[in-house]
Amino acid sequence: MLELLDITKVYKGHKRAVDGLTLRLAPGLIGLLGPNGAGKSSLLRIAATVTRPTTGTVRFDGADAVARPDPLRRALGYLPQDFGVYPHLNAVEFLTYLAAVKGLSARTSRTQIDELLELVNLTSAGRRALGGYSGGMLRRIGIAQALLGDPRVIIVDEPTAGLDPEERVRFRNLLSSLAATRVVLLSTHIVSDVESVAARVAVLQAGRLRLDGPPEEVVRSVAGHVWEATVPVAAAADLQQRLVTTRAVRSAAGVRLRMLSPTRPLPDAEPVAPDLEDAYVGAVNR
Repeated sequence: MLELLDITKVYKGHKRAVDGLTLRLAPGLIGLLGPNGAGKSSLLRIAATVTRPTTGTVRFDGADAVARPDPLRRALGYLPQDFGVYPHLNAVEFLTYLAAVKGLSARTSRTQIDELLELVNLTSAGRRALGGYSGGMLRRIGIAQALLGDPRVIIVDEPTAGLDPEERVRFRNLLSSLAATRVVLLSTHIVSDVESVAARVAVLQAGRLRLDGPPEEVVRSVAGHVWEATVPVAAAADLQQRLVTTRAVRSAAGVRLRMLSPTRPLPDAEPVAPDLEDAYVGAVNR
């Protein structure tokens, strides 16, 4: 159990990134959704013991992880949003170095590195210098290093940035399989990254928790508030400014708008079943 209890983080200039947030995490995949600037990365850095909260407590298996972070660090796999590498090392050398830092034996690290490079589809590039990797390949190396040592807690911040659609699906499925016996906290602003794999979804906005629960429960928060209507192309931009829209699809008949409103927003708007993206947009625009 990883518990973030009444966490507040205030930076210089009185910028409050996290505001009295409590989150209790048991084994399973938790999708942390929120727009840029919502406080997701600050919260994850606190959970990963990279930074200390201004106020509040982090507990891991009942022990204070702020005062004594080492037990959590030994059990942790962490991929930050801004992940750096040593450009002159190749992938095998880089992962071998990090495995040694984590205290893995040489035999264990060799076996795990081979398996992880295959898992992230980088076996053929394992001996190439990281300085020659593309952004997506570097992200995959970041994913591999987070899984070194078979961690009990996995925290990943925007892990699919720079990955192609096939790689994103592969990585989501991997995290889902790992979550059976581990705490997996996946932070993203892309709803599709969590809607098919998360057992629980938490929506963060302005440092506060707006929604938290199983996906189907989160979706019910906007039941009866989702509408669709086809409008002329010339009117679509103005309507999108005035109404809370979750998507707009252009067709030969005009633009099909999907909107959030407690009442019928346009005379010919029709009610439709909500989805997770509707609930997310509704939470951050509440």
